[in-house]
Formats: sequence, structure tokens, C-alpha cells
Amino acid sequence: MDLRTLLRTGRVMAIVRGRDADASLRTVLALVAEGIKIVEVSLTSHRAFDVLAQARAELGSGAALGAGTVLTTDDTRRAVEAGASFIVTPGLGKGLDEACRLELPVLAGALTPTEVAAAVSRGASAVKLFPASLGGVDYLRALRSPFPQVPLVPVGGVDANSARDFLEAGALAVGVGAPLVGDAADGGDLGELRARARALLASVQS
Repeated sequence: MDLRTLLRTGRVMAIVRGRDADASLRTVLALVAEGIKIVEVSLTSHRAFDVLAQARAELGSGAALGAGTVLTTDDTRRAVEAGASFIVTPGLGKGLDEACRLELPVLAGALTPTEVAAAVSRGASAVKLFPASLGGVDYLRALRSPFPQVPLVPVGGVDANSARDFLEAGALAVGVGAPLVGDAADGGDLGELRARARALLASVQS
């Protein structure tokens, strides 16, 4: 899977983190149905590996379905077994190294210039700028100067209002969690989730 191309064309990666496995699965399926092409299921979710496996069965082999908050070698291996087609890490660790060993695309978490450079040197497909809220759009612009060729994906504090600003500042795509998912993955209203998904896509595609 060419994760960079998917991020460049999809513009949005949804991040699902929930306390209700059934609701998390419904959330993933609803987001994809609304046109969000890339979805990450955080391993901090209840029964995350089951959610991944069921979503893969529902969506088929071609869906861009990833495992997030991957920290360890075991996390990576179990995510692959559950059907994840890419890995997202909060930082640089053994989960990143194992994914690269398995030749699995990785969106690796980094914040400082040193971490960005390390993520690239260790084989990350793209770099998750996290938490993006810490420096905002200006910090992304500053990083783009020494790293013009590094694909950066801001995550953490990104919403429908700021997503377009990040993209215009040079982000490859944006990752959006709670502002998009809300309480849907905990059993909340799917209609409201769908409306937020449509609003977010309209913002980044306009």
C-alpha cells in the first residue's frame, strides 16, 4: 500500500478511539461510507484488535485501515494479524522498527526537528507531527523549511476549522480524532458523526 499517495489524495485520516467495540466498528464503517478513505483504530480502544479484524472483514482487503498508538513489537505483529495495512505510532520506538522490518507503511510520531530526522532515517513512510496543537500552523511552516521533502501529517488538536490551514501550510494530510468522532465510538449518534465527516471533507476539499 502506498500510504503517502493515499494521504495526499485523501487529505484526512480519521482516528477512532472508543470504549465500546461495537460502536467503534460502526464508527469506522460510517466514516468510510461518508468518503473518508483512511481510518486509524487506536490500540487504546476497547478490544481494538477485534475492531480492526471485523472492520477488515467488512471493508475488504483494499481499505486503508490502520492501527494507531502502536508502541511495541507485539503491538505491530498483532495489528498485522488483525488486518491493519499501516501503522501509526505516537513516537519513535520498537513498534516503528518492527513495522519497517515487515515492510509495513508507518506514520511515525515526532515533534522536534531531531525526531523528524530520526523518523525518516528509521524508515517512516510519513511523519505524524504530534501534538500539532503545541505549535500550530506556524510550527508546521517552520519545520517545512529544513524538511521540505518530508511528508508531515499534523495530528492532535486538528479540527474542521484548522485542517485547511494546515494543508495550505504544506501538510500532506491531517489526522482528526475527537473533533470528528465525538462520542460515536462510545455509542453516540452516528447521524451527527456523518454530518461532521461531511463538513470536514467539504472544508479540506474546497
